[in-house]
Order: sequence, then C-alpha cells, then structure tokens
Amino acid sequence: MSVTRPFQKTLTDEESLKKKGYIVGPVLGEGSYAKVKSAYSEQKKERVAIKIINRKKAPRDFQKKFLPRELEIVKDISHKNIIQVFDVMDLGDRVYITMEIAGHGDLLDYIKLRGAIKEETANQMFLELCDGIEYCHEKNIVHRDLKCENILLDVNNHIKITDFGFARRIHDGDMSKTFCGSAAYAAPEILQGIPYDATGYDIWSMGVILYIMVCGSMPYDDTNVKKMVKDQMEKGLGFSRSKKLSTECKDLIKHMLNVNPEERAKMSELRCNSWMSRMSAKVKEITDDNQD
Repeated sequence: MSVTRPFQKTLTDEESLKKKGYIVGPVLGEGSYAKVKSAYSEQKKERVAIKIINRKKAPRDFQKKFLPRELEIVKDISHKNIIQVFDVMDLGDRVYITMEIAGHGDLLDYIKLRGAIKEETANQMFLELCDGIEYCHEKNIVHRDLKCENILLDVNNHIKITDFGFARRIHDGDMSKTFCGSAAYAAPEILQGIPYDATGYDIWSMGVILYIMVCGSMPYDDTNVKKMVKDQMEKGLGFSRSKKLSTECKDLIKHMLNVNPEERAKMSELRCNSWMSRMSAKVKEITDDNQD
C-alpha cells in the first residue's frame, strides 16, 4: 500500500528570514550561488546585510572545503576594519550570514564615481586596509580574494574588508596550491600554477588595490591573462605621467608588486615605509591645524 506524504511548502528566503526576525530588502550584490540582501533586524533595530548561500547551486568543492572554512573564520574575527558578522544560520539548502551593512558601497564604485583618490586620502584608507589584513595574518588567516569589490566603505568612508569565501588558516611554511580570487588581483606565481605563500598573495593584491586607488586604473590589462603574466614578468610596472604621484608612493607599489615572492614587501615593511609614515604625519598635521 502506498502512503501519500503531505505536501510541504518550501519557504522563500524572505519567509525563512522573517521567522528569524529579519525583514528582507533589496539585493546589494549577487553571484552564481550567493547573493547579499539588505534587511532590517527586529532584534537589533537596525539595517544589516545578509549573505545568502544556495548550497544546491554551489560547486562540491565549495561546499566541502571553502564554505566550512568561511563559516569558521568569520565567527573568529572581530576588527574595526572588517565587516562584523552577527549571526550564521545554517538552514539546510541555505546558509544565511548576517553582518553589518556598509553604507557607502564598495571601493570600486567609489573610484568609478570620483576617479583616482588623492594620496593623503588613499594613505589613510590603505592604512586601514593594512590594519585589517595584519590582524588576519596575526591570527594565521589569509584572505586570498582581496579586490576593490571586497573593500567596503562605511558612512564615514572607513575601510571594511568583506567576503572571506576563499580565506583559510595557515601556519609557518604552509604553501597554497589552489587558485583563488580574481586574475586581475592575483600574483604571477599563482597564475603560473606555482605553489605560493598566501600572505604574499594578499600583499600583491593590496598593491593592486593601492595602484587602482591612486591611479584610477588597473596596473595590468587582464583581458588576456597569459599576456598579462608575460608583461608582469618582462615589462614591469608603469605609471601614467599625468597622475603626478610621489616617488615614495610609486616605490611602495613597486615593492608590493614585485614578481619575485621572496623580494616582495612584507606586512611589517609596510608600516615603516616612508610614504606611509610621511603621508600619515601630513594628514595628522592638517587635522591638528583644523582643530586649533
């Protein structure tokens, strides 16, 4: 004898989240198997962002390796320059990650709207980026997907790092083999399939971000990745003469975008770099004068 099972309605994201006290708003960003929506938290009495991951659409390696890593890492980090995660809800086919919302969007849109950023402002933004990534590295966490789209800005234009989907924990001597992130921000050793030091990958990506900040353009043309790697290895890095950048700023970017991982800048070197210290002192002087 056959038994007829009662029909069970599959809840929409909005219905599932409403049961948890969230009133869902518009989509803020969307990928192939994840999207981010704004929402109002009835418990916190404020707007939040919710990352919705659809397990049915996600690749197997993401479900087995990358997603568990991301969920473990976001629960363990708390820094003023990293998007704060409030809650993780694993509801079968869907995973919901609720986090603080960045009111001014991402760095890429900021630069598209305003163009290249003045060195004084770029210095302060980049210092905040360094603070956040240095915190991660001290906890043996590498991001591996740093790009302008993953650098958000709060209402005061302070840096907020987000999207730890490719992050992992490392220990001294660990080498990564998995290609992660965007080719435009990836170090040449990664694009060549060579095992790599993931902290050096983060430094390279930060160099690309700083270049985009002060130049308003990409350091290399990534429409042909094979040609881009050849240009990186043989032609080196160029700067537009129209930008009139300081020598210290260009030297820092070149140090971060050194194609030799052994000679590439280390996080500790960024702190004592002349551009970082000189520009920070200049901004402090201007701030002090305004307060007089």
